[in-house]
Amino acid sequence: MQATTTTTATNKSMLWTGRILTALAALFLLFDGVTHIMQITPVVDAMNQLGYPANLALNLGIIQLICLLLYLIPSTSLLGAVLLTAYLGGAVATNLRIGAPLFSNVLFPVYLGLFIWGGLYLRDERLRAIFPFRK
Repeated sequence: MQATTTTTATNKSMLWTGRILTALAALFLLFDGVTHIMQITPVVDAMNQLGYPANLALNLGIIQLICLLLYLIPSTSLLGAVLLTAYLGGAVATNLRIGAPLFSNVLFPVYLGLFIWGGLYLRDERLRAIFPFRK
């Protein structure tokens, strides 16, 4: 009887931890995508610094928000996570290309990807069944 209670408590804590990780990643991506669409001055400056045309920010913002939407819909969350991983891989490559600092700029998209996949892993039992942690 205790094993069932412990499993339920663990699943509840995993679920809520996954939801929190997902919410943190989603809020950042929502903010970033909206600022790209709005093309505010810091975004335009960053695009120029990265060597991209400023008008590309709109396209990137739309792509990012579509991937985020797919990630937040439970039935398409896996596809959204894969697409967001690809998007973030482009951010890593861009930061490497310009010689940005490793731990703050280059690896930030990797940290965000860990939140995305960690949140999904903790929320989705089917994903845990495919990639189980072994003792």
